[in-house]
Amino acid sequence: MPLDLKEHIKQLSGLAAPAGHEGAACDAIRAAWAGLADHFEVDGLGNLIATKTGSGPEPRRKVMLCAHMDEIGLIVAEIRAGFIRAGMLGGIDARVLLSQPVLVHGQRPLPGVFGAAPPHMARSRTEYPTLDELWIDVGLPHEDVTALVRVGDVITFDAPAIELKGDRLAGKSFDNRVSVAAITVCLEELATRQHAWDVVAVASVQEEVGSHGAIAAAYRVQPDIAIAIDGTFAAQAGANDDETFKLGDGPTLGRGPNFHPLLFKHAREVAKAEEFKHQIEVLPGNSGTDAWLIQVSREGVPSLLFSIPMRNMHTPVEVVDVRDVRRTGRWMAALIAGMGPSFLDEIAWPETAREEGEA
Repeated sequence: MPLDLKEHIKQLSGLAAPAGHEGAACDAIRAAWAGLADHFEVDGLGNLIATKTGSGPEPRRKVMLCAHMDEIGLIVAEIRAGFIRAGMLGGIDARVLLSQPVLVHGQRPLPGVFGAAPPHMARSRTEYPTLDELWIDVGLPHEDVTALVRVGDVITFDAPAIELKGDRLAGKSFDNRVSVAAITVCLEELATRQHAWDVVAVASVQEEVGSHGAIAAAYRVQPDIAIAIDGTFAAQAGANDDETFKLGDGPTLGRGPNFHPLLFKHAREVAKAEEFKHQIEVLPGNSGTDAWLIQVSREGVPSLLFSIPMRNMHTPVEVVDVRDVRRTGRWMAALIAGMGPSFLDEIAWPETAREEGEA
């Protein structure tokens, strides 16, 4: 059956898999990719690596698609009088935690809520409480909490994805499960298209705490070319227009020192030929994604970055347009299908002359 992309994203979003605890996401993604890849493995760090064999002569070149499957979360730091104090597991903004429902993953998942002192007793009505001032209430006596929860247990948002109007969804962990879904779209598209290169799809771990999974996966796969897929900031109230991109106008293609200029040019040409809506994102330094570290693995890997615009990033109500996810997957499939056995030679350095006149 054709992929129901909305349902696929909602399923992936609902998984509890913060950095360092990605097992549930790994199992679900492997099930979703079954039949779309020829070989699966899980490396020593927990990255899921799925290979779809190309049709070119051996030894075939390899293109790695990398999207991280971990999400931001929290970790139990202290238990006091039956309440749980949390520490960050990734880039959590304490402003979004007030009154937020969560799941504490102890001996069994415990639903809880973040609470704070009533406004009548708050130390300030003009400042947000710090993370140390917020406590999780699971509704149990202290003795029961200490029997079920240990310091170091993980905590995730309890925020099922919801459908908004049109093709938009809101939910947790869209950073970066929507990019995993884009790889699913790509693999499904490639099932009906011939491609000379081997395609190695990686659902990487621990991006939110330092892109550790991408480093290990790049060393394991040894790709000839890599494409990272992640989220970027969508236009919304209160955000800088110069740093955001429009929902529904397609994914962004990164441009800057992290990305190979001729690979960038090829991706633009494919988008033009296929009439894919897209936007250009200028990243003059560290892209803040898996692409940054993949690019400099081993002897260096020509890399690209596709980013899917989302509102409210790093909150439990990230908003995406499903059309942008689908376009990302189809664009990657078309790009890969157009890479012949000699493509790597065609973009080899030095290429100053060929960059002249680039759009």
